[in-house]
Formats: sequence, structure tokens, C-alpha cells
Amino acid sequence: MRIFNRVLSSYGVVKSRLPLTRRKMGEENFSTCLLYDPSNYYCDTINLSQDHIAKDYWFDCIQDLVKVFANQAAKSQKNDPTSKTRSEQFHQDYIESLNNLKIDANCTGPVTIRQLLELNEPLLRKYGFADPWLEQKLIENENSIRNFKSRLDQIDCLGTEDKWIELVKGLLAGNIFDWGAQTVSEILENDKSFGLNEALAKIQSRPWLIDDLDAWVRRINNGPSHKCAIIFVDNSGVDVVLGILPFARELLKRRTKVIMCANSEPSLNDVTAQELENILESCCQHCVIIDAALREKQLLVYGNGQKGPCLDMRNLPADLCEAIRTNDVDLLIIEGMGRALHTNLNAKFTCETLKLAVIKNTWLANRLGGDIFSVICKYEIV
Repeated sequence: MRIFNRVLSSYGVVKSRLPLTRRKMGEENFSTCLLYDPSNYYCDTINLSQDHIAKDYWFDCIQDLVKVFANQAAKSQKNDPTSKTRSEQFHQDYIESLNNLKIDANCTGPVTIRQLLELNEPLLRKYGFADPWLEQKLIENENSIRNFKSRLDQIDCLGTEDKWIELVKGLLAGNIFDWGAQTVSEILENDKSFGLNEALAKIQSRPWLIDDLDAWVRRINNGPSHKCAIIFVDNSGVDVVLGILPFARELLKRRTKVIMCANSEPSLNDVTAQELENILESCCQHCVIIDAALREKQLLVYGNGQKGPCLDMRNLPADLCEAIRTNDVDLLIIEGMGRALHTNLNAKFTCETLKLAVIKNTWLANRLGGDIFSVICKYEIV
């Protein structure tokens, strides 16, 4: 872990500025935001204005991804004769916006990966593309729900320690299914049979790049049940259905209330709150635990209020903040590259925190001392 942190420092990674003593703050503010030190919270991991090698790479990377986004937009409305023209306009506008941000990164800053990614959705909507990945998400959700019961049966056959190890591995493997990652999109396009088992074989073997799995398993096996867990989820399909939901179900079995937070609006193939509610209703047919938890309001769904695939904890909606406060959240789980690596990797929170992600970018993985599909499993105690 110390080696990993030295690598981050050498590449201009923004470190969280944790004070020597906890600042005094109102009880309501403390409970609502979950931030250890809200005034010094900086969600972004890398400041591209200070790291010119990273800046050059990520601007080029996003510029290549824009072509993928534009093609998907046109494909999503293939029966509309104007879709190709509008997707080209989207592409041009995005590139111009990137160029403007690149000037800012050279002069004013800070500019971050989060900002580059958050250009996507407003520009797609500007040119009439509300949710280009909708059809793909629906297909993947339906396929995953069909395999949901067999995944639960597989997990239920394991002993307690092995079960939690498998649940975390399954959650990480599910996180591979990200159409916003170019390496992954190529795999999914070329191998229609690629599923959870194939993803489990892809992720890094232990020890992981950051590997706090043993500490998490010890806590879950030897400590009391948490009162309420909040999970910030990522992608549709295998990720949320076969990765997140079995993990959440096991928390529910421990009588831990679970709040699941998904995107308020579409972003790439990330699951939205409305889609998540529909998924849960379907999964109720295959799991009495989830069915009961929904009926008894022990399992809740909220929109996260974000503009893209990253997570800025200062921008949570008021109703979600109120739910965090009233339910006395004592476990925070953040999943995915955008939410747990590009943002919040170094952020400190007021409760136990589990940050989980698979690195689906070879350049970033190499720079952090790993390889493609390296694993981040960071467990932090207050």
C-alpha cells in the first residue's frame, strides 16, 4: 500500500487533506454528507492541470472515445434519417469543448477526468440523444436476471468466509461490463458469450493492486452487523444484477438496511434509479429476501444526482442526504472506476468505507503499477 501511494504521489495525484483533529461541525451536516472534512473534500484523484503527461493521455483517450459515443448515438436512432447528422454535430461539439478545456488545463485549471466525462450527457441531449445505450441496457438486464437465481444458489452453497470472498470477487468481475471503457467494449462486441464467469477469469489474481479483502472479511465475520449501508452502483446488466445485488442481499440477511444509489439520469450504460427499481421488481420473483426487503422498506433506491459516471459527494440530492441522515448510515460502498478511482480514491469519510473497482484502462493500470483489469479493493475504517 505504501508503494502504491508513492506511485500516486510521483504522478501528481491529488491527496486528500485530512486534518490532525476532526473539525467540529453540526450533527446534521456530519450525518448528511458522510465527509470527514467537508471543507477540504476534493473528489478528483488527478489534477490534469498539474500532470501534463496524464493530461495529454486523457485528452487523447477521451477524444477517441467520443467517436464511440457518436457511433452509438447514431446507432440508437438508426431509423431516424437525421441521426447520423446529429451524431456528427455532437462529435464536433464535444471535440471543441475538449479543446477549450485543454486550454484551461494549460492556463487556469484545475481540469479533471470527471470534467471530461461529464461533457458527454449534456451534449448528447443537446442533439436529441436522450439515452443511446437504452436498448443495450435492457438486453443485458434481462439476460442477467435470467441468471440471477443460479448465481444466488452458487453463493449460498459456500461457507461464510468463502462466501464473502466470492461476493467481492463477483462484484469486481461485474464491474468489467462497462461500455465506456474501450478495451471492454471491444471484448463485448466481439464475444457475445462473455459473462460473469469469463469476467472472473479476467480480473487480476490476488494479491490485488490494493487488496484489503482480508480486512473486510475479518470485519464482516467478527464485527456486529451494520445499521445501514449505502451503495453507489455503476453499470447495468451483469454489474448490478450479478455483482451488486448478491452482495446487497447478504447485507440484508445480516439485518443491515441497504440504500442503493444509481444515476438520476442516463450516463453511458450506467444503471439509472428508475431502471434499478424495475430490476429489483423482477428479481423479487427469484429471491424472497429482496422481495421482503423491498416490501418492508429495508431496501431503498435513490438517484445520486450526478452528471456522469463519477461521484462528487457534495452534489447529492436533498432527499438522498435526508435518507443518509435518518437511516444513520454506517457503511459506505463505492463501486466503479469513475466513482472509486477517478474520484474518491483518497477521500475520507465518517463511516466504514469499501471502495471497489477494476481498472479497465491499460495506461492508467500501468501507471499505478499494475496491468489491465487490476483490482482496487480499499477498505477504510474511521
